[in-house]
Amino acid sequence: MQNSLTSSHPPDGGALLIVDGHCYAYRAFFGIPSLTSPSGHPTNAIYGFIRMLGKARERARPAHTVVVWDGGLAAERMALLPEYKAQRAEMPAGLAPQLDGMADYVKAAGFFSWMKEGCEADDGIAALAVRAAGAGRAVVIASSDKDFMQLVCGGVKLLVPQDKTESLWDEAQVRNKTGVEPAQIVDWLSLVGDASDNIPGVPGIGPKTAAELLRQFGSIDVLYKRLAEVRSERVRTGLQAAEETVRRNQQLIKLRDDMPCELPWEDSAARPGDAEELRRLYGGWGFKNLLLELEPITLPKTEDLFRQTVPAG
Repeated sequence: MQNSLTSSHPPDGGALLIVDGHCYAYRAFFGIPSLTSPSGHPTNAIYGFIRMLGKARERARPAHTVVVWDGGLAAERMALLPEYKAQRAEMPAGLAPQLDGMADYVKAAGFFSWMKEGCEADDGIAALAVRAAGAGRAVVIASSDKDFMQLVCGGVKLLVPQDKTESLWDEAQVRNKTGVEPAQIVDWLSLVGDASDNIPGVPGIGPKTAAELLRQFGSIDVLYKRLAEVRSERVRTGLQAAEETVRRNQQLIKLRDDMPCELPWEDSAARPGDAEELRRLYGGWGFKNLLLELEPITLPKTEDLFRQTVPAG
């Protein structure tokens, strides 16, 4: 997979689409239960990935596209919480061998892959998004990971794969989903916890209570300064006992958008794919419908149509 730490600045105009590669790979794998190549190898995730990526690009209409892949767990988070993501099952045996095929497709289709060893995809996506938005570029993050709600702002929107309307989430959608502003998502998740990452929250505090607390106090810092004002004794006692956990959670959940991971913009710019390589890949995978989509539609010439419809003489 391609990778670059070269500092560069985005040219003016055009949106950047950032795709959470492993998120799309998993959703594709479980969304299409069975599909194999002529040689008998699994291809369900590859096919679903191609279709999902196509839908994301059609919705976002980006000038630049980058697919970001996981490079491993962040050492800082593991030091804070050794059990971080420990509950997750190993990658399904049928999915692992398809990842290289997805990367081959991304390259052949003219997209850019980014991965840094020891860097979680979430952090790489956050850093790329913040840099691009700061330079005035519109950004669309394609992922179902709720952590990315913390990045949503005027210049950054979220495209959620399971959202059947395929809407681009802005601040309003985040508020409707959680009851808090995007800038409060880190604190909201720090109170609630995140089971998908094995991060425990405050016992007895669910999403609704956490949202009510943040609407009243604004942030965790203010909440703990004014803890005596929390009306429920149960909630107040739980917060007091869990303060160390909550403060740790803030560090775990906050995406590292300041890490060095610049994107070479010329490599991520929209460009035609390699038709011959795509034809070779599709043929090997047995994707007949995708092969047909590669073939240009040949229309008969006007004079040929005329001869077919008007009898001679």
